[in-house]
Amino acid sequence: GASVCRAEQQTAGRGRLGRAWLSPFGANVYLSLLWRYSLAPAQLGGLSLAAGVAVARALTAAGASGIGLKWPNDVHWRRRKLAGLLLEVVGESQGPSHVVVGVGLNMRLDPVLATAIDQPWTDLSTVLGADGYRRNAVVSSLIAELCAALECYGVQGLAAFRTDWQRLDAYLGEPVQLVAGDRRIAGVHAGIDATGALRLSEA
Repeated sequence: GASVCRAEQQTAGRGRLGRAWLSPFGANVYLSLLWRYSLAPAQLGGLSLAAGVAVARALTAAGASGIGLKWPNDVHWRRRKLAGLLLEVVGESQGPSHVVVGVGLNMRLDPVLATAIDQPWTDLSTVLGADGYRRNAVVSSLIAELCAALECYGVQGLAAFRTDWQRLDAYLGEPVQLVAGDRRIAGVHAGIDATGALRLSEA
């Protein structure tokens, strides 16, 4: 089973690569979910993609159309970031493992506060209208979809999600640049492989 923690505000919200995540009171959904696996940490490399599919499913069920995924863990709407995921995995080399899945979903951001965000963003009030959703229903759907995805991943791995992830991939076939430390590699986004790694066609 899962342990779930939901907060109305974060004082040290984190995104990928140590970036800050804007977390004002009552504006967003801040959700962390703990799941335990018998699998080794190395077998959980594609889990962020499965979790992204789960978040996309929940948002689509809430009435959002045009939801897309950006590798490895962003959920976009019309090329603007709507939600992000951060996964932390701890475990023995051969298993067992546990993972904390953190989800930040923009619900109703103050444009003045949001000037601190360093990329194009949007919120669910823009996507569905200020009265177009019920906050608790969205949270319940997020938890249900994430739990279902985490359980499924433990049995079938990324294979159960790869087709959906590729269908939701918002940047397939587009020029991209991978940054690894001081190294930058330019190419064309060519989808994901069976492990969830990004495939790049060099230009």
